[in-house]
Amino acid sequence: MIESELSRSVVAWCPGATGVTGAAKLSGGASQETWRFDIVHPSGNMGAILRRAPASYSAAPERAAGLDAEARLMQLAYEAGVPSPRVLHVLTPDEGLGTGFIMQRVEGETIARKILRDDEFANARPILARQIGGVLAGIHGLPLQNLPALRRMTATRELKEFERDYRSLGWPKPVFELALRWLRERDPGPSAEVTLVHGDFRNGNLIIGPDGVRAVLDWELAHVGDPMEDLGWVCVNSWRFGEIDKPVGGFGSREELFAGYEAAGRRVDPARVQFWEVMGTLRWGLMCCGMMQRFRASPDHSLERAMIGRRASETEIDLLRLLAPRGT
Repeated sequence: MIESELSRSVVAWCPGATGVTGAAKLSGGASQETWRFDIVHPSGNMGAILRRAPASYSAAPERAAGLDAEARLMQLAYEAGVPSPRVLHVLTPDEGLGTGFIMQRVEGETIARKILRDDEFANARPILARQIGGVLAGIHGLPLQNLPALRRMTATRELKEFERDYRSLGWPKPVFELALRWLRERDPGPSAEVTLVHGDFRNGNLIIGPDGVRAVLDWELAHVGDPMEDLGWVCVNSWRFGEIDKPVGGFGSREELFAGYEAAGRRVDPARVQFWEVMGTLRWGLMCCGMMQRFRASPDHSLERAMIGRRASETEIDLLRLLAPRGT
């Protein structure tokens, strides 16, 4: 059924298109779906992706920017030369496809295990950390006046929200208590510079080819705040996928990341990056705990939720390593 709805939509906005073919659902969740398909056109088929919240779904996660904002951000990034898919069309209510947008498909790999281990990416791995430093510099350089309405966040506000979320779980964890205290004592205060923050920039949300980064995906947690947040998040151990000695995504060093960022004309504050790496590790731990709570409360007992939920213990180990005095 979705193929016929997509065909009607595409014919209406893509000159010369006669329909779509090969529609296949790639991934899904409680709020959003991703579909792969080809736009049929006399000049040659065009690969496309539909990202949407179905019409039957009306709520949105509290921290989500919203699909309309995502589309706007991706198009702004694309126009500024930041690796991003080109947005082709934003859905309208009369199309019956829900809320979302259609973008041009970018070929490449997002599965971290393959990026870190397959021979196909052997030449890309040594350059990725520096490359993504430059990509983040491009994101942080997008003019604020052009952005859609987004949440404004500071370290202080973020920390208060995380502590509220932690207390609401009713699941005491001494290591999380220690991390919260460490973060409160080292809160760096408002950033001197406020920029667009991607919010989930990491290995797994990047399309990688043998030549390196081809596109940045999943802008749903974008907000305005401290640019060092993105640099800290990409270094969280959970996004190294076993390559723990390479802090940036499992493929590079912080020094390479920082060099790429500064080569693009921006400045790194390593102390703030460290703060945000600790904050990001706690954030992921709380997200894992929340997933376990949902697993316990839901009648369907999703195996995926249980698998993510158990990873909270991994973040406790990561936090202890981060908080240990240097040299021990």
